[in-house]
Amino acid sequence: MKEPEISVGILNAPQIHFNLNRRYLAKGESVDGEQTVCFDEGGILWNGNVYRELTFTPLEDDASFSLYDVTIGINFHWERQETQRFTGMLKLVVDEGGITAINILPAEEYLISVISSEMNTTSSTEFLKAHAVISRSWLLAQIEKRKALSKKDNGFFPFIKTETEYIRWYDREDHTIFDVCADDHCQRYQGITKASSRRVEEAVKATRGQVLMYKNAICDARFSKCCGGATEEFGTCWENRQYPYLHAVRDAAGETSLPDLTCEEEAEKWIRSEPDSFCHTHDKNIIRQILNNYDQETTDFYRWKVRYTQAELAELIHSKTKYDYGKILDLIPIERGKSGRICKLKIVGSEKTLIIGKELEIRRTLSPTHLFSSAFVVDKGETTDGVPVWFQLTGAGWGHGVGLCQIGAAVMGEQGFSYNDILLHYYRNAEVRKLY
Repeated sequence: MKEPEISVGILNAPQIHFNLNRRYLAKGESVDGEQTVCFDEGGILWNGNVYRELTFTPLEDDASFSLYDVTIGINFHWERQETQRFTGMLKLVVDEGGITAINILPAEEYLISVISSEMNTTSSTEFLKAHAVISRSWLLAQIEKRKALSKKDNGFFPFIKTETEYIRWYDREDHTIFDVCADDHCQRYQGITKASSRRVEEAVKATRGQVLMYKNAICDARFSKCCGGATEEFGTCWENRQYPYLHAVRDAAGETSLPDLTCEEEAEKWIRSEPDSFCHTHDKNIIRQILNNYDQETTDFYRWKVRYTQAELAELIHSKTKYDYGKILDLIPIERGKSGRICKLKIVGSEKTLIIGKELEIRRTLSPTHLFSSAFVVDKGETTDGVPVWFQLTGAGWGHGVGLCQIGAAVMGEQGFSYNDILLHYYRNAEVRKLY
């Protein structure tokens, strides 16, 4: 296999302002400097002419371009806008009633940026190697999936809606004009905005072309910030299918077994306790390796608490779901995955009752941004006329919990585990192979 080129969707807007920091070729001309494109009558207005698409191809080896007002952390508590700089080609296409900016570059260059964007570059070498392999695996698996979906005539419907249930999951099938996006929805990618270190470059080079495979398929190698002591299975968070390499794993040394966290009693004991795990660390040096400055705004992620008044929770759920539940009387877990993450939650209101899911839909509904995870238990305050005055959620972990736990893997790297050991701890039954 030859190293592929990757197309990354950076932003979509009615107007895009950017700077070509060196000479680029566009429509047969050499251009550089400040540029602005606008969506105009279904096309892209640039320099007085309207185009269906525009491509800017670098003419110099050290060429780069800067995109202004790129939103990062979309819908997360640290959402903000940045100016970001990229190498490779810039492609502008009409999409969704605006203009989408797409960066096209070789896979290994993309990976250096992803690892530098996803975490700080002071992580252990073995952890960086492990992350290079899973980021490469996930990327190539998504490209394969997109190709397969493009050949199907039927549409993709990531939800189930009935009178009593609304079950929705959020995956990557909605990207049709590029391979992956640049935000946490896929893998955080910020071009060369963040300087890469020699150690990141060496980790990518040392694992060049290596991916996780199960039998003859590239593994869909998911990862999240902190599993909370137990990783989750794929079907709890996305479509109802299981992968043999994405088992629920106890995030600890040795063959430590998990309690049955699908059982409410066991899940409650687990979430209200703090069992020893790789990801149960307060070591700021390790946490700093993984979390960028804005991620470090979050301090409690292994176990956490969120408290709402009745008025706050009722308004929050109403604003997120667009349904009027009236007073919120109860939040009842209906189904949990093997890490204790809730995939079906019943919201009981004085005016409406509905079961919602899956994992991310629950997290979005019960937070102005996102709950850290759906592995939580519910406490209710005293009641007035049968209505609880407050609700408190006590939770475990940060993220969906499927696949590699970044905090746990960083701790393993610091403890001397090799990148193969790290990978095979989180992805059971998989193996590392070199594709190119």
